Amino acid sequence: MKKDYRNYFEQTQNGMNKLGKELPGPMAGFAQLHKAAVAEGALATKTKELIALAIAVTVRCDGCISFHVHDALQSGATRGEITEAIGVAVMMGGGPSVVYGSEALEALEQFEKQAAAAS
Repeated sequence: MKKDYRNYFEQTQNGMNKLGKELPGPMAGFAQLHKAAVAEGALATKTKELIALAIAVTVRCDGCISFHVHDALQSGATRGEITEAIGVAVMMGGGPSVVYGSEALEALEQFEKQAAAAS
Protein backbone atom coordinates (compact mmCIF):
# COMPACT_ATOMS: atom_id res chain seq x y z
CA MET A 1 0.00 0.00 0.00
CA LYS A 2 1.36 3.41 -0.98
CA LYS A 3 1.86 6.03 1.67
CA ASP A 4 0.16 9.36 1.15
CA TYR A 5 3.23 11.51 1.76
CA ARG A 6 1.26 14.76 1.62
CA ASN A 7 -0.94 13.49 4.44
CA TYR A 8 2.09 11.95 6.18
CA PHE A 9 3.80 15.36 6.07
CA GLU A 10 0.79 16.97 7.77
CA GLN A 11 0.47 14.18 10.35
CA THR A 12 4.16 14.39 11.20
CA GLN A 13 3.96 18.17 11.46
CA ASN A 14 0.94 17.87 13.77
CA GLY A 15 2.74 15.28 15.88
CA MET A 16 5.78 17.52 16.20
CA ASN A 17 3.55 20.43 17.24
CA LYS A 18 1.90 18.24 19.87
CA LEU A 19 5.31 17.09 21.10
CA GLY A 20 6.33 20.76 21.27
CA LYS A 21 3.50 21.43 23.71
CA GLU A 22 4.65 18.56 25.92
CA LEU A 23 8.37 19.32 25.57
CA PRO A 24 8.57 23.05 24.83
CA GLY A 25 12.24 23.50 25.72
CA PRO A 26 13.75 20.66 23.70
CA MET A 27 11.43 21.21 20.74
CA ALA A 28 12.09 24.96 20.70
CA GLY A 29 15.80 24.13 20.69
CA PHE A 30 15.30 21.68 17.85
CA ALA A 31 13.28 24.25 15.86
CA GLN A 32 16.04 26.82 16.36
CA LEU A 33 18.68 24.27 15.29
CA HIS A 34 16.68 23.36 12.19
CA LYS A 35 16.17 27.00 11.21
CA ALA A 36 19.85 27.81 11.63
CA ALA A 37 21.03 24.66 9.88
CA VAL A 38 19.02 25.27 6.68
CA ALA A 39 19.48 29.04 6.56
CA GLU A 40 21.25 30.51 3.54
CA GLY A 41 25.00 30.58 4.06
CA ALA A 42 28.01 29.18 2.26
CA LEU A 43 25.54 26.52 1.07
CA ALA A 44 22.14 27.48 -0.30
CA THR A 45 19.05 26.30 1.57
CA LYS A 46 18.18 24.14 -1.43
CA THR A 47 21.52 22.34 -1.19
CA LYS A 48 21.08 21.81 2.53
CA GLU A 49 17.60 20.33 1.97
CA LEU A 50 19.00 17.96 -0.65
CA ILE A 51 21.69 16.85 1.82
CA ALA A 52 19.03 16.36 4.51
CA LEU A 53 16.94 14.32 2.08
CA ALA A 54 19.88 12.06 1.22
CA ILE A 55 20.53 11.52 4.92
CA ALA A 56 16.83 10.82 5.51
CA VAL A 57 16.94 8.09 2.87
CA THR A 58 20.09 6.49 4.31
CA VAL A 59 18.77 6.51 7.89
CA ARG A 60 15.37 5.21 6.68
CA CYS A 61 13.19 7.92 8.18
CA ASP A 62 9.79 8.19 6.45
CA GLY A 63 8.82 11.39 8.23
CA CYS A 64 12.17 12.95 7.39
CA ILE A 65 11.76 11.92 3.75
CA SER A 66 8.34 13.59 3.57
CA PHE A 67 9.62 16.78 5.19
CA HIS A 68 12.79 17.11 3.16
CA VAL A 69 11.21 16.29 -0.20
CA HIS A 70 8.58 18.92 0.60
CA ASP A 71 11.13 21.45 1.80
CA ALA A 72 13.55 20.77 -1.07
CA LEU A 73 10.77 21.54 -3.53
CA GLN A 74 9.81 24.65 -1.55
CA SER A 75 13.42 25.83 -1.68
CA GLY A 76 13.48 25.51 -5.47
CA ALA A 77 14.99 22.06 -6.00
CA THR A 78 14.15 20.44 -9.31
CA ARG A 79 13.06 16.87 -9.88
CA GLY A 80 16.50 16.14 -11.31
CA GLU A 81 18.29 17.55 -8.27
CA ILE A 82 16.09 15.55 -5.91
CA THR A 83 16.54 12.31 -7.83
CA GLU A 84 20.32 12.83 -7.93
CA ALA A 85 20.32 13.35 -4.16
CA ILE A 86 18.44 10.05 -3.88
CA GLY A 87 21.15 8.49 -6.06
CA VAL A 88 23.88 9.67 -3.70
CA ALA A 89 21.90 8.22 -0.79
CA VAL A 90 21.67 4.87 -2.58
CA MET A 91 25.41 4.90 -3.19
CA MET A 92 26.08 5.56 0.49
CA GLY A 93 23.36 3.36 1.96
CA GLY A 94 23.17 0.36 -0.37
CA GLY A 95 20.13 -1.89 -0.70
CA PRO A 96 18.03 -0.45 2.13
CA SER A 97 18.49 3.01 0.62
CA VAL A 98 17.14 1.72 -2.69
CA VAL A 99 13.90 0.87 -0.88
CA TYR A 100 13.73 4.24 0.88
CA GLY A 101 14.90 6.01 -2.26
CA SER A 102 11.84 4.55 -3.97
CA GLU A 103 9.76 5.96 -1.13
CA ALA A 104 11.36 9.38 -1.62
CA LEU A 105 10.55 9.22 -5.33
CA GLU A 106 6.93 8.43 -4.48
CA ALA A 107 6.85 11.41 -2.11
CA LEU A 108 8.29 13.62 -4.84
CA GLU A 109 5.63 12.51 -7.32
CA GLN A 110 2.86 13.16 -4.81
CA PHE A 111 4.12 16.65 -3.94
CA GLU A 112 4.59 17.47 -7.64
CA LYS A 113 1.04 16.34 -8.36
CA GLN A 114 -0.24 18.51 -5.51
CA ALA A 115 1.69 21.53 -6.80
CA ALA A 116 0.40 21.00 -10.35
CA ALA A 117 -3.18 20.80 -9.10
CA ALA A 118 -2.73 24.03 -7.13
CA SER A 119 -1.44 25.88 -10.22
